Amino acid sequence: MKHRILTSIGAIFWVAACAGQTTPPAAETTATEPAADPFREMFPAWFEPAEPFRVIGDIYYVGTNGLGVYLIPTDEGHILIDGGMPGQGDGILASVSQLGFDPADIRILLNTHAHFDHSGGLAEIKAATGARLIANAGDESALEGGFYLGSEEEHVLDAPPVQVDELIGDGGTVSLGGVTLTAHLTPGHTRGCTSWTLSAEEAAKPYDVLVFCSASVAANRLAPDPQYEGIVADYQRTFGLTRDWKPDVFLPNHPEFSGLWETRAQQVAGDPLAFVQPEKFPEFIARMEAEFETILAKQTAASEAAD
Repeated sequence: MKHRILTSIGAIFWVAACAGQTTPPAAETTATEPAADPFREMFPAWFEPAEPFRVIGDIYYVGTNGLGVYLIPTDEGHILIDGGMPGQGDGILASVSQLGFDPADIRILLNTHAHFDHSGGLAEIKAATGARLIANAGDESALEGGFYLGSEEEHVLDAPPVQVDELIGDGGTVSLGGVTLTAHLTPGHTRGCTSWTLSAEEAAKPYDVLVFCSASVAANRLAPDPQYEGIVADYQRTFGLTRDWKPDVFLPNHPEFSGLWETRAQQVAGDPLAFVQPEKFPEFIARMEAEFETILAKQTAASEAAD
């Protein structure tokens, strides 16, 4: 079972083969890494530190080469979206400091979804900053239990448990220091998968920004024993909801989903609006829907053949 889990989770990264990304610049900081991690050889980019940078407006990238984490600083405290892998909290906070912001001013933690590669560092960051964690009820049990919902026995997928301080529903808002983010429930990848939208101003013009949860199947079972009850309908709901979304800026929690490092290279080369790419998300979500339909058909056929 463990081999199947580790192999199937690689489906997240099929986009990387055609993303055509450049390598990000080396970072000055190094994330704290667990002594042993079965994903280190599979996905080394998850563990490679990356130079933090300003994306657009007051939104900053503070994640690793392969895991997106975003900082939104305000005069009343800062908001952080996602926490990377277990043991990466210190590295994320070091990136915040490198940008000139005080990690102690992080007031709010948000999570796209309760999988170890995005929630793993939240407990460490929460303990260091005292920030409040806000999440959807669908992911509350997995966050607080530290497990991968539906694969609770696969401890290789565990994350440090972290307490949820406030629940937020679809359409709920989080505001701090003049910044407001809206939560959009986009379930399937996890039961409480939450995407976040906000506005960012660049050159006196506002742009719609989407920090998207995920829509890949990854290690999820769709049939005959679904990862959680209603997962197929949840994916279908999310595809129906997002199919026509066209945010100006698409920020993924895996950089290869949008070719983030290639875009960063364009920004460094002198294009301040490099991340304004309204075509990026529609292209991405179309690929995710096609992948979902293919995997659903394969899993369904395999279960019928086994009967």
